[in-house]
Amino acid sequence: MTTCRVCELHAESIFKIEGMDCHEEVAILERSLQRLTGLEALDADVMGGRLRVSYDAAKLTTAGIAEAVARTGMRAWLEHEEPRPVSASSAARLRLVAIAGVALLLGLLHQQLAEPVIPSWAPFAASIALGVFPIARRARNALRTATLDINALMLIAVAGAALLGEWGEAASVVFLFAVAQLLETRAMERARGAIAALMELAPLEALVKRDGRTVVVPVDDVAIGDVVVVRPGEKIPLDGRVARGTSEVNQAPVTGESLPVDKEPGADVFAGTINGRGALDVEVTRLRQDSTLARIIHLVERAQAQRAPIQSFVDRFARIYTPVVLATAVLVAVGPPLLGGAEWPVWFYRALVLLVISCPCALVISTPVSIVSALAAAARKGVLIKGGARLERLAAVKCVAFDKTGTLTKGDLRVQRIVPLDGVPSAEVLRLAASLEQHSEHPIGRAIVREAERIGVAASGPADFQALPGLGAQGLVGTERVVVGSHRFFEARGMCTAAAHSAIEELGEDGAGGVLVGVSGRAVGVIGVSDQPREAARGAIEMLRSHDVDHIALLTGDHETTARLLASDLGLDGWRANLMPEDKVAAVNELRAAHGPVAMVGDGVNDAPALATADVGIAMGVAGTHAALETADVALMSDELAKIPYALRLSRATSRNIRVNIAFSLALKAAFLVMAIAGSATLWMAVVADTGASLIVIANALRLLRE
Repeated sequence: MTTCRVCELHAESIFKIEGMDCHEEVAILERSLQRLTGLEALDADVMGGRLRVSYDAAKLTTAGIAEAVARTGMRAWLEHEEPRPVSASSAARLRLVAIAGVALLLGLLHQQLAEPVIPSWAPFAASIALGVFPIARRARNALRTATLDINALMLIAVAGAALLGEWGEAASVVFLFAVAQLLETRAMERARGAIAALMELAPLEALVKRDGRTVVVPVDDVAIGDVVVVRPGEKIPLDGRVARGTSEVNQAPVTGESLPVDKEPGADVFAGTINGRGALDVEVTRLRQDSTLARIIHLVERAQAQRAPIQSFVDRFARIYTPVVLATAVLVAVGPPLLGGAEWPVWFYRALVLLVISCPCALVISTPVSIVSALAAAARKGVLIKGGARLERLAAVKCVAFDKTGTLTKGDLRVQRIVPLDGVPSAEVLRLAASLEQHSEHPIGRAIVREAERIGVAASGPADFQALPGLGAQGLVGTERVVVGSHRFFEARGMCTAAAHSAIEELGEDGAGGVLVGVSGRAVGVIGVSDQPREAARGAIEMLRSHDVDHIALLTGDHETTARLLASDLGLDGWRANLMPEDKVAAVNELRAAHGPVAMVGDGVNDAPALATADVGIAMGVAGTHAALETADVALMSDELAKIPYALRLSRATSRNIRVNIAFSLALKAAFLVMAIAGSATLWMAVVADTGASLIVIANALRLLRE
């Protein structure tokens, strides 16, 4: 998809780039495009293979940008367009490398003959000529922009080896480097394919009811309100609401839920999920580009382009490393011969080895491949992590704070008991509360309304309704001003009596939260509302402890007794009750000061301030909720608590993976620097070390896809 923002003549476009596999190609692109008149800014994403360009549309066109990219030897097309057909160059390149390998083998065998038939260098020269073509082409493009990339450095090393008469080694270097480049390209394609696989989850066509007939149409032609027929076993093509039929739907591709979910009329379904044994008629509620799956793909793509702090550090280090090693190579080439009378060919050869080692590709690619692999693995399990920075912060978490309702508990509140006060009957207390909460979206309000409907209490709609976030609600029921709210709210208004306080304490001992009902400035009853802990809550808490989380706390607006009983039941380290939204923010700050980085887990709406304050905000059950998807650092598509320790484990595995990759890359480079200067490393060994290191760190990073 192309993103364009037009403000007068300013535009922004996203291009897909073929051939951009390392930061060296990024440098070449930047130098080439910066010469274009009208260019304002560009941002390259190596792992995503994308280039975002801001430009003046009066001076520069997308065609001009694509042409400039083509001059670098790479290929560009707008993201929303189909790429132009690839020429046979890839297959031709593979054939050239294969023939070069055969020529190298013949040269090595020819060396063993007692009486060579042709000059010994001839087969090697043929191998070099066949295999060096793609390297020379890329080197030429790099040198046009005054960039010494790995191809240019390799070409210099091969030419130098040939001048020294090391034809066999020069041919070996060309062949090994060409093979390594092919393998590295394949490995990068696999890493990118982890994200691309998400796009293939939803079908491209839908069976739509139109004019009394059922017709197959492309999903892009389906409109909101159309009814789509989903047969047993088929994928659901678009987000919608079940209009007819019942079935169980496997939502794992989107939410990561392990078990199918029963769907009946009125239930929401998501594009890319798999229908079970029943047929469903689904009324479309979102177009393809606005579906939950499309939003997930967009967020993952955006996340993979965001740099983690460690990645920025590695990039800065690489910018220093390359010129330092190049300068060292020059000193090695001329220093000993000039100062110590050493042999020029020996030290010139050692300098060539250093040139090959000077490319930091393995080091630079070590971090982004790990991060993208982790993001893709998490997305497949219904966990969206918003980029490398969040992944890195999550790995450092030492304290986890949970909201209560809908997080540690099921969020399916029920009225447990009604305690009437001041001579008002229980049914009247329920009628007043239910009438006020008719339009409430709060779980407690909905529970009160459901209880009134269950026992047949007639509730009327309120007038002058006003929701009081974190406190309760108030309004007119008939001619009476009714207030429903927390104990704290009633105390602040001077409406709490000794009888009300006693009723709340009594309900709390039974594990129910007390909601007070007041009329005309006096408390007339207390409604006890209870919730049940999730079955998986205790297991999730234990898994968090096994991942070295030092402190697990409960932050809730509920009554103290309710909070204490739940915390005790689940084995939490601490709890805080009667918290307003601003109190939760203060509690998060206090937990951070006492225990270190904090992750706050909530529903993504009511706990927004605390989620934003925490080092990592984790929103649960956000499938289809675009606002929560956008705002949370980590978004769990389902309500499965086990996803939280999974996300923590993945983040720490990614952190370890990155550290191992960086350490391996640096250690290998350091070892070959010493070996090159000492004369114990050859050119072909340096090629294997450089490109082999890139392959090893990519392969190690791809292991995260199995997490």
